[in-house]
Amino acid sequence: MKNKFFLTMAAALATTVSVSQAQDKLKSMPGHEQYQKIAPQIRSAVKPGSLNVKWAEDGKSFEYVENGKLQSFSVKTKKVTEGGDIPRPERRSFNRPARGRQFDAAESPDGKHNAFTEDRNMYLSNADGSNVVAITTDGNEENQVKYGIATWVYGEELSQNTAMWWSPDGSKIAFYRFVEKDVKKYYVLLNQLSLYDSLEVEAYPKVGEPNLPVDLMVYDLATKKVTELDIRDGKPYSDGDLGTYIYDMSWTPDGKELLFHSTNRRQNILELRAANPETGKSRTVIREEWLPSFVENSPEMNVLADGKHFIWASERSGFNNYYLYNFDGTLVNAITSHPFEVSNIVKVDEANKTLYYMARSGENHMMMQLHRVQLDGSKDTRLTDPAFNHSVTISPDGKYFVDIAQTHDVAPFTNLVDAKGKVVAELAKSDMSKFEELGLKKVEVFTFTSKDGVTELHGMIHFPSDFDPSKKYPVILSNYGGPATNAFRENFTLPDPLTEYGFLVLNIDGRNVKGRGKKLLDQLYGNLGLVEMDDFAEGIKSLHDRPYFDKDRVGVYGTSYGGTTAASMLLRFPELVHAAVANSSVTDWRLYDNIYTERFMSTLENNEEGYNRFSLMNMADQLEGELLVFFGTADNNVHPANSLMLIKAFQDAGKSIEVQVAPDGGHTALNRDRMMEFFIEHLVTDYKKVVR
Repeated sequence: MKNKFFLTMAAALATTVSVSQAQDKLKSMPGHEQYQKIAPQIRSAVKPGSLNVKWAEDGKSFEYVENGKLQSFSVKTKKVTEGGDIPRPERRSFNRPARGRQFDAAESPDGKHNAFTEDRNMYLSNADGSNVVAITTDGNEENQVKYGIATWVYGEELSQNTAMWWSPDGSKIAFYRFVEKDVKKYYVLLNQLSLYDSLEVEAYPKVGEPNLPVDLMVYDLATKKVTELDIRDGKPYSDGDLGTYIYDMSWTPDGKELLFHSTNRRQNILELRAANPETGKSRTVIREEWLPSFVENSPEMNVLADGKHFIWASERSGFNNYYLYNFDGTLVNAITSHPFEVSNIVKVDEANKTLYYMARSGENHMMMQLHRVQLDGSKDTRLTDPAFNHSVTISPDGKYFVDIAQTHDVAPFTNLVDAKGKVVAELAKSDMSKFEELGLKKVEVFTFTSKDGVTELHGMIHFPSDFDPSKKYPVILSNYGGPATNAFRENFTLPDPLTEYGFLVLNIDGRNVKGRGKKLLDQLYGNLGLVEMDDFAEGIKSLHDRPYFDKDRVGVYGTSYGGTTAASMLLRFPELVHAAVANSSVTDWRLYDNIYTERFMSTLENNEEGYNRFSLMNMADQLEGELLVFFGTADNNVHPANSLMLIKAFQDAGKSIEVQVAPDGGHTALNRDRMMEFFIEHLVTDYKKVVR
């Protein structure tokens, strides 16, 4: 092992942008010729048999595009006719705010007015920009008060990309107020490739740091009155209690109340609340608690057309299920009571008091199934084959649905199915001829036992097209690894192109897996970055007895949480992992934002030991393998301090690593060609012999 710190500084602007003079070695490396030959063809190797259909309003036919032509299918005759010219897709405007940001304006429902935020205050104007009226005037840089805008962390972790909300009739506009003055700021240097750089200043509360006080205001266009909503039952803002985080705003259908979510700092209590915009008073509609860890921040909610009822998803039983509520907060009844997870609502047929929804009730948790149930919870029926993963489009009358079915190794096929679940017509199958012609190998799913000795988990293996089971192959683990995510899936999966360099590629689930119930995911709580890594290690070990698996040449890479996974696996399991590329990694949970981190780790005050156990800086002296650290100098998500502190820890420990930097790069990853140079250099035996 080298004892001199090795630092490579090279520009990497994004995963798809070539880095000048960084990949010149790759062309002469083993596997490059095979990769160039096969990899570009993999994406188009299967002509999928999945039809994207649009039902006619009468439910008697549907249209879809196939082979570049518009087709119309008659349910009665089961015949297909050409339906004329393919309609031009509507030109959609993707005027979305930048990551973590909010829209700075909102047009009224009737199109007559525009509300907007500027210089920390809220304004109202006519749609053409005339007659500008200041709704607020006290927002300014000095007092650090701002209206009609949220924070980066609210956008990133609570998906809050709006900060102002019109009532349905356009008579009122609700909006945020944040006070930033007592919150620490983070400074990100921008434009370092220019003659003069610039600075982005963001109120970014990290673990253990104070949050921004937040309030909701409502402006009445008729009275020109601003009402501050009492969202905490008369209590002032208190960081930690209910009302710490306020988000997911929407109006009731009648516009009489503003709905919002309120959670405490630990996020183990959530309330759906409703505020009266006239009086400012608010009330609790639903209260959810999951004290062992955390509640789902944004449960699925579907408001019924009667304006009096809504369907609410809750994990209160330990599994996600649906409940029918009145807006007065009365629970009408549980709609489902499954020992498995419901996933999403597909259709509500209010005339027949019927709910159609997808659930994880197939042969494994990744095989989604269509269910039909009465809103009173009776007659719950699964309508699809549990041996496949399904996505469906239901006819307007509910008599039929178009079903796309597939698994990880069965390419999608599309059928027309009746309301009893019977296939009445086969519509399309995937064409695998090119896949077979290229010699591509289907992905294999394997199971293993978690570190807890009890839980069965899943992984996937990708093979090169010229795979020879009599040879030994180096291995790359490609994992994100964060809580409530899935590495194993039951969508048909093409082999990872990186296999064509002569590698096996793995995806492995741990107890971080989404869709298997609350209690399994709870095992991560307070031990983020440790429990799931233990399971990834078990997944790797479960493959050691395969003769073609070279257990002495294993690499891992990932970005963001995946970068954390890569660095952590290399440091904690040197006997299993020998090389890693860690992109934009969190290296100590104390360096990341508090909403995400405290949701899974609790507060620093309650779990300092857990935070100390994870810190990668504390593990730097354990480095045995080869590590490449990559980060962007303008990353306002996982700040450069994460990588810089880790680099410093390796320097102090006398450990040799490689570093690549993206000047002015954000939250991104190393160019894949450069990554493969690194892995081939350190994991491919033939190349190592040549260069030595």
